[in-house]
Amino acid sequence: MTILIVEDDKAINNLIRVSLTGAGYECTCAFDGEEAADLIEDHDYDLVLLDIMLPKIDGYELLDYIKPTGMPVIFITAKASLEDRIKGLKRGADDYIVKPFQVGELLARVEAVLRRMGKGERKLSAHDVTVDPEAHQVLKNDVPVELTVKEFDLLVLLMENRNVALYRDQLYERVWGEPFTGETRTLDTHIQRLRKKLGWEEQIKTVFRIGYKLEV
Repeated sequence: MTILIVEDDKAINNLIRVSLTGAGYECTCAFDGEEAADLIEDHDYDLVLLDIMLPKIDGYELLDYIKPTGMPVIFITAKASLEDRIKGLKRGADDYIVKPFQVGELLARVEAVLRRMGKGERKLSAHDVTVDPEAHQVLKNDVPVELTVKEFDLLVLLMENRNVALYRDQLYERVWGEPFTGETRTLDTHIQRLRKKLGWEEQIKTVFRIGYKLEV
């Protein structure tokens, strides 16, 4: 999957690139609308992540240029009002993300748009483990690993956010779908079982006073 990131803030551009590359996507970066237009003229991308307030050519104008190519576009912008969201979606964007955003949300929305476009069938890989989210299958060195539903969801979340420290409350609320009360025993037990089943005692790191991360 190839993704073009069009964002003039170098720190945000790099954060998006690192997050998506870690999740298995191939990324190209542009820092103004003119550079992005040149890249789009010469390449076909599976998805474009597009800021609105860009130097040289703004995101709205660039979106008009992209639409005839059929490439899906997600706006990522600080323009947070309801009017801005409506305008962006009516102009033809496939989704609209407001800064600041969580990496997990970005990855989920990217995957959702690609899936809608028939491009979202992909596998996650790290070390000796491959996960097929659609088939709900985990392979370690091509040998199936049996995980519970919660263990599987935890693994997918860790793999989608590799090298990112995830807070305990974030992990619990995303996987269990209910508010985190401060009790860590359930989450910690599932992490321990996941480590044991995958042989990932060193790969799934405990981050002091934060939570866990998958180190790759």
